Amino acid sequence: MKKLLALAAVAGMALAAPSATAHHSFAMFDRSREVTVNGVVREFQWSNPHAYIQVMAKDSDGRDVEWSMEMGSPMYLYARDWRPRTLRAGMQVEVRINPLRNGSPGGVVLDVRDKDGNLIGSNE
Repeated sequence: MKKLLALAAVAGMALAAPSATAHHSFAMFDRSREVTVNGVVREFQWSNPHAYIQVMAKDSDGRDVEWSMEMGSPMYLYARDWRPRTLRAGMQVEVRINPLRNGSPGGVVLDVRDKDGNLIGSNE
């Protein structure tokens, strides 16, 4: 009975594996457009499966808008010289993104620059 239960558990995990690896699509981002957001880091979330940058930026009317910007996994970022404390709250940044298709303030990060225009991390 224990062998049958173990076999059923392994089979269940094998069936679930393809859906787990395909959990995320970039369909929600408009990969044909690029937007540059200038603002202040509210929070840098170094988390799996994706890191996020929360940036406060002014809209065309001068109101604060929070942008949520998705990045790669910490393992991917670490290989590109990012660290959990690379960005800190209060830092002025310029973030180039592919925006969300639905028009919400967010997107997937292409690159990040500091207030002096220096690239943060590497894109290689």
